[in-house]
Amino acid sequence: MDHREMKVPAQTDRLDKLVAAEFSDLSRSRVQQLIATGAITVSEQSHKANYQPKPGATISIEIPTPEPIDVQPEPLPLAIVYEDDQVLVVDKPQGMVVHPAPGHPNHTLVNAILYHTKLPGINGEIRPGIVHRIDKDTSGLLMVAKTKQAQESLSQQLQAKTNRRKYLALVHGNLKQPKGTIDAPLGRSHTDRKKQAVVTGGRPAVTHFRVLEHFGSDYTLIECQLETGRTHQIRVHLQFIQHPVVGDPVYGPRKTIRGHGQFLHACELGFKHPVTGEELDFTSPVPPIFKKTLTTLRMRYQQ
Repeated sequence: MDHREMKVPAQTDRLDKLVAAEFSDLSRSRVQQLIATGAITVSEQSHKANYQPKPGATISIEIPTPEPIDVQPEPLPLAIVYEDDQVLVVDKPQGMVVHPAPGHPNHTLVNAILYHTKLPGINGEIRPGIVHRIDKDTSGLLMVAKTKQAQESLSQQLQAKTNRRKYLALVHGNLKQPKGTIDAPLGRSHTDRKKQAVVTGGRPAVTHFRVLEHFGSDYTLIECQLETGRTHQIRVHLQFIQHPVVGDPVYGPRKTIRGHGQFLHACELGFKHPVTGEELDFTSPVPPIFKKTLTTLRMRYQQ
């Protein structure tokens, strides 16, 4: 059993939103499940997900020990960047789903990792060892916990925003600001529940960006650094400022450069080792289709 506590802040909100915002490793749907089973209480009393507790009240969370998971190991290609007895860093290719979900029960990164090593379950969900994720058609670096101690440490670092996650993104248009910050809350779109959007009352989301290269007025190569890690955060934030990611089939325009999905790559990952405290930093080159596209654009716009 994993016991956690938190104090309700001065600016209160729905119970499910408060807990999900405080603990980055708990999705809002997972929090709602815990509330429904009575595992989350306010001042030792059970409430519904939409209950608004008073500031200063104590919220207690009892997360059950994960049940054995039914995910089959599969001998899939796995690009290992770093590994020891606590953590694993992998370079995920475009097109691979991180963990099993409806519609993707196998052939995922988790299936591949389980073939390579044993992992702890997390929060009773089918996502063993996975403390953060990247989208199916986003490539790049992902950290994986191999022990419960590592899972707790890496999750805490995500929550405290002390880890480093940088992405390269090719976006539409001429992003004229050399650098900037997008601070806009995210939640489910009110018009399309399958999409995320900038919404009033959404979960806090902050993305920092820096321009690296311009390709005329048509495209810009930028570096993004995540302060938070919401679903589709970079893609939605860049669409919000009217510079959607090139190749994005969901948030981008129909007229775009075709590749294997969005041109978004997790190029740098840094965190403290969960046992030694050593600062670890890893980098990954862009995949071939991304590199080829940049080369083509440089040739076209240098003429």
